[in-house]
Amino acid sequence: MLYTIWCAVYLVALYIVLFPIQFVFLQRDDWKPLAHKINYIWGKLFFIGIGIPVRVERRFRPDPNQTYVFCANHFSYLDIAAMGLIVRNYYAFVGKSDVKNIPLIGYMFAKLHVQVDRNQPNSRAYSLAKSIRTLASGRSIMIFPEGGIRATEIPQMVPFKDGAFTMAIQQQVPIVPITLLNNYQILPDKSPVRFHWHPLRAVVHPPIETTGMTQDDVERLKQETYRIIDTELMRTLNVVA
Repeated sequence: MLYTIWCAVYLVALYIVLFPIQFVFLQRDDWKPLAHKINYIWGKLFFIGIGIPVRVERRFRPDPNQTYVFCANHFSYLDIAAMGLIVRNYYAFVGKSDVKNIPLIGYMFAKLHVQVDRNQPNSRAYSLAKSIRTLASGRSIMIFPEGGIRATEIPQMVPFKDGAFTMAIQQQVPIVPITLLNNYQILPDKSPVRFHWHPLRAVVHPPIETTGMTQDDVERLKQETYRIIDTELMRTLNVVA
């Protein structure tokens, strides 16, 4: 419990210190990549401050000048902070609009990322259209294709939704699968909220090219991405067992 309190207090205090700088960068579109870098600094200092090493196996290093759709499994709220360290490209998250209600962080999220309001019937179509425009502008997308933390038998994922694969094919950009191996052990999605010390581990997989694909290939692309991430999760589980 004491470790959890330290993690929470440090996370909030660190962002309060960094937010005034980020606020300035959020005021102009051409400065927003700098606001994105503040999130990287926040995440880097956070994991250092709580004593958790971040160990990433990079089987592929994304070109910072290229556009991708990054897809990862999602079992823990720690996944969001982890992605900021794992992927250095300038990207927009596709995430729940509930985040905008969090003081300061919500303002940043609304300015930098793509919001999905699951209570609005047209929100998914709107967020898909905005994500496609984001990719067209040369900025990558980061998405959890399970559609949130929905797995009940972790580390078994639930089936992926189509959105990430539809937008990747639409813009003919590669899918980069990312396996987050053990964030659910560090910060489980259950009550009471507790942080547990483990080194954070992740794998960045080689990209799946979408050049020449059509919307008829969405299901195949979705299943291949699922297979890559799931295979790594199951392999690690078997090694641990």
